[in-house]
Amino acid sequence: MPPAPPPSPCIRICQLDAATGWCIGCGRTGDEIGDWIFMSTGQRLALMAELPRRLARLTGEMPAGPDQPIRDS
Repeated sequence: MPPAPPPSPCIRICQLDAATGWCIGCGRTGDEIGDWIFMSTGQRLALMAELPRRLARLTGEMPAGPDQPIRDS
């Protein structure tokens, strides 16, 4: 029996950051939020692996990479 798909990372703080388009609560884009129900388990896991980096960037806990300029606060 295949493992259950991971639950949504939503924490009910639903506001998209204007500079990145990422939700400040969960780190997903609006499209990713809308597509979540249609994603495979693999797609969900891949996205969830990316979310901590995005959230760290949003909170200023991690510098942006060379392909992602630091935005002005």
